[in-house]
This record gives sequence, structure tokens and C-alpha cells, in this order.
Amino acid sequence: MPKKIIFMGTPLFAVPIMKSLYQNGYPISVVYTQPPQKSNRGQKINKSAVQGISETLNIDFRSPQSLKNNIEEYEFLKKMDADLAIVVAYGQMIPKNFLSLTKKGFINIHASILPKWRGAAPIQRSIMNLDEETGISIMRINEELDSGPICNVYKIKLDQNINAMEVSEKLSLLAADRILDNVDDIFEGKSSFIDQDHSKATYAKKIVKNEGLIDWNDDALKILGKINGLYPSPGAFFNFNGERYKILKAEISNGIGKNGEVISDSLEIACSNKKSIKIIEIQREGKKVQKIGEFMLGSRIRKGSIILNV
Repeated sequence: MPKKIIFMGTPLFAVPIMKSLYQNGYPISVVYTQPPQKSNRGQKINKSAVQGISETLNIDFRSPQSLKNNIEEYEFLKKMDADLAIVVAYGQMIPKNFLSLTKKGFINIHASILPKWRGAAPIQRSIMNLDEETGISIMRINEELDSGPICNVYKIKLDQNINAMEVSEKLSLLAADRILDNVDDIFEGKSSFIDQDHSKATYAKKIVKNEGLIDWNDDALKILGKINGLYPSPGAFFNFNGERYKILKAEISNGIGKNGEVISDSLEIACSNKKSIKIIEIQREGKKVQKIGEFMLGSRIRKGSIILNV
């Protein structure tokens, strides 16, 4: 009798993993994804990336606002009698009573080395924390957030020049490759799930926009970690003369000046520990992204300007 898999995911991160399962013959019976969202400007409706690929592959999908106290979805999954549910950045908690609706349980692909960085923004928090490595953890879902037992962890190295988008792509492709063997082992009863050390747990709370404000009194590495960790959204930024400027790409240099002082004609800004941040790509609020050379041609920010932490 063929196996039945439920796939639950929402953002682009989940798409390569879902495609890998599909292209390698793993039977996805239904997909769950978050409902389409209205855009901030206008009334355009944006489908999730997973809804898009579900439509392309002609796989049935469902997008309830919530699974909590949702009798219709509970009965639907109960009747399906699926073998396994695979969850990848779905965006909502799976209620306890749903977790018994598949024969092999619900497994989650989480973008950190658990128990570190449980929660909503593990990639961003790892980069902002200047971690030397991150990875994916394949775990069984239980009632508590990202706290279930783990069967496998796969790691990658981080460096100061990699941003959140690049890390997300690397981890997604790594998961797309490794999930196949894990599903085989689960179906064959070969997987061993080990409890996490809960005493070592840290939490990656959801990113809020105002976290992106740069404090030029910080160490240059910390500032660069914020720039890379918050790329592309919401972005690290500074304010100057009442306008917001988002830094998309930068590097550390050895320029010296007062913290927050522009010390070159190419928008190099001094910070603590006799280091500076040399900006490579920038976006003035409401304008297009620009390379620094183009930006400086029309900018009011000049050498000697002081950028305050406000």
C-alpha cells in the first residue's frame, strides 16, 4: 500500500525541500500552508511560496487561518490516515491533538543546531550572534516549541560576510538533500530520536523592525552581524537628517574616528575598537538600492558628517 505524506510549509525556504520529495517519488497527499496575505501597499494578495509550488505541481493544498480548535481540519487529517507529516517553517503551532493523526508522527526541519535558537528567527539570530556555525535539525514535534527529540543534525560554517538570505538558501538545499534518507529511515523504523538538552536551550524571538537601528558605539563585527543577519528584510539602518538609510552590504575596515563619524568620501563610518564599517550597497528610504559610488554622487552625507544613534 503506498505511503501518504502531509507537507506543511509556507516560505521559500520550504520549497526546495517539498520539490525534492516530489521529484524523488515521495507521495505528498496534501499540503498545508499559510493563507495568502495582503501586501502592505494596496490590496494585492500574495500567495505563499509553498502554495505557488503546490499549484505548479498540481498537489492539493489547504490554507486554514488556524489549526487550533479546527474540527474540520482535524477530521480531514484523521480520515486521510497519513503515514507521516513533514513540517518546514509552516508558521503556526501544531495542536497536540493533531500530533497523533499520522502513523509515524510529525517531524520538523528546523534551521538551527537545536537546542540553540528555538523559535521564529533562528537564521537571523545566529548571524547576529556571530555564531561560527549553524545547521538544520530534524526533530519530532511535541507540545513545546522546537523541543522535541532529534534524529539528525547537519551543520554548515558561517563567516562574517554571509547574509541571512545566503544562509537560508544553503540550509534549504542541505535539507532538501538530507530529508530523503531521513524519511526512508523513519518509514523503515531505523531512526533514533534523542532528547534535547533543555538546559542549553536558547530562543530566536521574532525579528521586529526597530531592531535594525545601528548603534555606532557597537563593535564593528556586531554591526556587520546585524547588517547581514537582517538582510534583506527588515534590514539594518541608520537615520540622518530625518531620513532612513538601509545598509544592504558592507565590510569591516580599519578607519578611525569618532563613533558614527563619516571618515571617507565613500561612506565609511567609524565605530568602536578602532574599526569602521565600509558601506557597499545602500538604500535611501523610498528609493532604489544603489552601489555606494552612485549613491554618493547625490548624497548629502559627506565626510565629516556625524550619524547619531537615533
